[in-house]
Amino acid sequence: MQIVDPRSGEPLATPDTDSSNPSDIDPSNYIVDIDTSNFQQVVLEGSMNTPVLLDCWAPWCEPCKNLMPVLEKLAREYNGAFVLAKLNIEEHQQIAAQLGIRSVPDVKLIMQGQLFDQFQGALPEKQIREWLSQYIQPPANVPESPEEQAQAALEAGDATTARSIYQQLVQDNPQHYDYQVDLANAVLAEGNASDARTILDNLPPEHRDAPKARGVRARLEFGEEAPSHEELTALKSRDDSEARFKRALRQVADGDYEAGLDGLLALMKSDRSYDDDAARKTLLRVFDALGADHPLTVAYRRKLFALLY
Repeated sequence: MQIVDPRSGEPLATPDTDSSNPSDIDPSNYIVDIDTSNFQQVVLEGSMNTPVLLDCWAPWCEPCKNLMPVLEKLAREYNGAFVLAKLNIEEHQQIAAQLGIRSVPDVKLIMQGQLFDQFQGALPEKQIREWLSQYIQPPANVPESPEEQAQAALEAGDATTARSIYQQLVQDNPQHYDYQVDLANAVLAEGNASDARTILDNLPPEHRDAPKARGVRARLEFGEEAPSHEELTALKSRDDSEARFKRALRQVADGDYEAGLDGLLALMKSDRSYDDDAARKTLLRVFDALGADHPLTVAYRRKLFALLY
């Protein structure tokens, strides 16, 4: 596998592994617990030949427990193209202090004895893959991850398959609460709002109130608040603010977000005072449902800002 310097695009040292015969590589050679006795050898000296992914974690850290199985899975998949070095900062506080660790999980990519990049927090597997692929060529013919399979199923309208995949992920990773949120989303896509709400309500408070869970709850609430298609037909001949608002709400509930956002913005322009500024408040809820990084959220936040200021 080729390893590149992202700053110059030039290839770096190639690991001393034979990717054509991966079964010969013992996982214990590339998934290693780090302490004061082997930090120099594994992380600093070892990274001169093979990249090292240094996972700084703590026993009391729930996100660390969610992240570590993902990193171990990737290490096995990459089969020696990088070394996963796991550092328990509680047991080795001196090393953690020298590294400047302030919060965990903290993952650092060390190559040729230098820090090349890092991330903090338990990122989704897909995002970690994308981050890692900037530096190390992914192995060929890797099957889609369960998360990717579930997402593809949802995009294809097969919510039942997505739900089944997420149920297995939740069973296998009971402390990975993002999977439970994903399961709630798939259950909601199947049309079972009651079960989706139950899943969300049973999350720990810090996960129940996180952006991802709020987004699923917002979609759930839009479905409950939106007029039925029969009611919408009755409003067809009307063009007052109430009818326009309900049409936009139905579009959002049906997943036609762009049309719904356009309708809400138009209502703000024509009747800002309707139902105590309901159009603006609903726009913000749609942003919450989509997520801060969604292209529609970014685009329509700009439009909202321009309209307001």
